Amino acid sequence: MRLRLHTLLVATAPILALLATGCGYHQAGAATHLPADVRTLSVPIFATKVQTYHTEVAFTQAIVRELNTRTKYRIPNSDSASADATLHGTILTQTVAPLTYDSASGETSSYLITITAKVVLTAHDGRVLYENDNLLYHEQYQSTLDLSGFLQENTPAVARISRTFATAVVSDILESF
Repeated sequence: MRLRLHTLLVATAPILALLATGCGYHQAGAATHLPADVRTLSVPIFATKVQTYHTEVAFTQAIVRELNTRTKYRIPNSDSASADATLHGTILTQTVAPLTYDSASGETSSYLITITAKVVLTAHDGRVLYENDNLLYHEQYQSTLDLSGFLQENTPAVARISRTFATAVVSDILESF
């Protein structure tokens, strides 16, 4: 019995050691697949293919805020030709659709906003370091029936989507999973 236990431990020890060394832990804020020479990331204002006001600015600001919070990269205030890498983004679509209706009045009581975007991170020499052409995000928001106190809720919904978008994109760039 004791010999069988010893044999089992000897046989499984190399497998456990191999698994422990490949677990993927690394220092927080360190990109695992970006070249070591990338120290400055430029993030120009996202392009937009939609007619909605300010979405591209909200998405750009959210990305910059997330990069500043989670990384040690220097993020210049403007599009910098001297940056080691540049993250370009494009808002592809933005739709708002009625989601629920008030049964008493027949009015729309909530909406679903859907935004699709794409991002490309390129090195100074033109190499593509990261690319995702189909980022899709949804957010529900409530409408108000009191027109005297009416607040447009789609702008806060876009702000919430932009934060979720930025967290996901920066995580994907840094972690590459």
